[in-house]
Amino acid sequence: MGRTAGRKVSCHAIQGRSPGWHHGGMLIVATLCIACTLLFESEAVAQCSARDVLRNNLKLKQAPSDRPQVPIKSAADHPVWKTIRTGTFANFFALSNALDAAGCGIGNSAGEILARPTFTVSATKTSVELFTVSAAELGFRTDTALLADIYARAKRLGFGLAAAEVGPQLRLQYFDQPIGEFLIIGMEPIRTWQGAPVILNVANGGAGLILIGQDGSADAQIPAASRFVFVRSHETAPAEGQEAVTLVGR
Repeated sequence: MGRTAGRKVSCHAIQGRSPGWHHGGMLIVATLCIACTLLFESEAVAQCSARDVLRNNLKLKQAPSDRPQVPIKSAADHPVWKTIRTGTFANFFALSNALDAAGCGIGNSAGEILARPTFTVSATKTSVELFTVSAAELGFRTDTALLADIYARAKRLGFGLAAAEVGPQLRLQYFDQPIGEFLIIGMEPIRTWQGAPVILNVANGGAGLILIGQDGSADAQIPAASRFVFVRSHETAPAEGQEAVTLVGR
């Protein structure tokens, strides 16, 4: 059955009814109509499959940015990349169901930390401005940098860590993500049941849109070209030489 986004299902054009059709027949048709409607709606909602991703990218002709890795002097001068809404789901289960309905993949470690009690959703609907920046743009000139150092440098420049909810919310609000783009959510890590610290990554590897987890320990080595998603900090930046960040495992 082909995709039917936006198509209406009508149950009125039923021909050739027998006299005894009314009660049993109406129930059967009503059931079939409901089933068809749910099927069509689920197909319309699904946005994370490889087919949807390819269609979106062909339509928008987007590709991962190859802009020069020019060091950023201050978050105040850095443009907002995207604004999303948080607090739109009552609880984790509603958020998880939305990801499933959209056909978004969830990696094992990502799924595990989303189900942890320390993962929470906001009770208030809020617009959140997001900024993307690479470790190289933060001023790192080595091939890799420690996650703790990246966070500390970002904080010094005026960026802040995002709430954990930003990861799945961004996945649901970024269906046109270019193929090959992986965005690390700058967030406090959440421990898995085994105690491993994990942070989230909103990714499009070409096989569909996915939310995955990755090493969130302070000494995790991150390639300098990797891009992070931060918010703008409302705290006063620490003085030079006082770069401090709270990270698990430091």
